[in-house]
Amino acid sequence: MGKRQIKNESALKKIKLPETQEEMFGRVIKMMGGENVMVKCSDNIARRGRIRGKLKRRVWIRDNDVVIIAPWEFGKEQRGDILWRYTLPQVDWLKQNKYIPLDF
Repeated sequence: MGKRQIKNESALKKIKLPETQEEMFGRVIKMMGGENVMVKCSDNIARRGRIRGKLKRRVWIRDNDVVIIAPWEFGKEQRGDILWRYTLPQVDWLKQNKYIPLDF
């Protein structure tokens, strides 16, 4: 298996970054069934993420995917919403531009 190459540069221009202070990067640890996943966030807290309805049937989320998660206001330590999933070339771009650590 070779590395996946970027087919065009427009794919990188559509990268979404966390917009507010609450939104953060996370890595999917475990699929829990239904619309729930366990996410290890960039602040080293494992949260149960809920895949939003907008993403549920459009984007397939798997283990070790890098996502943007927004913790809920009333349960910040426990739960959050998955807002975005990054592709492999986008994750490489985020690592090169130091948005996420190399060992994330």
